[in-house]
Amino acid sequence: MDPHFKAMLEAEAAAAAGQEAPPLDSLPPDMVRAGYVMQRTSQNTGAPKDVATRDLQVDGGAGPVGARLYTPAGAPATTPGLVYFHGGGFAIGNLETHDGHCRRLAAYSGCRVLAIDYRLAPENPFPASHDDCLEATKWAIDHASDIGFDPTRVGVGGCSAGGNLAASIAIDLKADPARRLAFQMLLYPYICPETETESRKRMDGPLLTKAAIDWFVKCLAAEGHPQIDRVILGSKVDVSATPAAYVVTAGYDPLQDEGRDYARRLEAAGVPVRHVHYPDLLHDFYIMGDVSPAVEAAAREAAEAMKAAFS
Repeated sequence: MDPHFKAMLEAEAAAAAGQEAPPLDSLPPDMVRAGYVMQRTSQNTGAPKDVATRDLQVDGGAGPVGARLYTPAGAPATTPGLVYFHGGGFAIGNLETHDGHCRRLAAYSGCRVLAIDYRLAPENPFPASHDDCLEATKWAIDHASDIGFDPTRVGVGGCSAGGNLAASIAIDLKADPARRLAFQMLLYPYICPETETESRKRMDGPLLTKAAIDWFVKCLAAEGHPQIDRVILGSKVDVSATPAAYVVTAGYDPLQDEGRDYARRLEAAGVPVRHVHYPDLLHDFYIMGDVSPAVEAAAREAAEAMKAAFS
């Protein structure tokens, strides 16, 4: 493991020694969210400051939702644009937890980024998050001139649950001739295949534990829904004709096998794919930029891939 992340985990374990964490089910969702916001924002303060931001409202599945537009310094009036969906198991995370990450993507790619503050479960169960992100992406393309996007060079991206959202929206829009996506960025994506992967079986953390995954699944409440294939992006889902993909996996992440397998499925379906695996990093690393220099290097690599896909 990356020594900086190893030291972080050891310090956290020492601080929690002798204390038993309460089950997530016993805590109000807002309390879980507040803890996540506090922890991740404190670990990602060193992101570029020369990125202009503007908070706005965009279309969601049941009315307007919040969003934040990131414009890199010196950007021309029109650039390619990435619509970004934060991670957090569809239940936690917000614009603040992923602010530094979006700043890096915008600054290092020279492209605008529009982050979406979609509705969270369990208050808003499936398909609220997916509907919000789909409508927000349509809005971004339809209002490209208002936000400085080139409508012919728009992509979707996300990490963890946000990777599921990005992959799902890429599938949803592949038959929409008026809204063709040019790119999908899937960072340690939650693909949720029908069969449990080996990495999920053998790994219980770090950070993303079996208990946390079970809580996220319970919060989303997608099981039995007629549109469940928008979440379970397994072998029944046709991924052909989706846009070029950049897929990232991490060695210390229970989701690594499903991300790798999804990249292989995309490639087999004729989709141009670049899969990058970081064997010494862990889940959620992109939003912990202050912990290790490896995050900065990985962010630059992702931004370069984004820039190349739009060129």
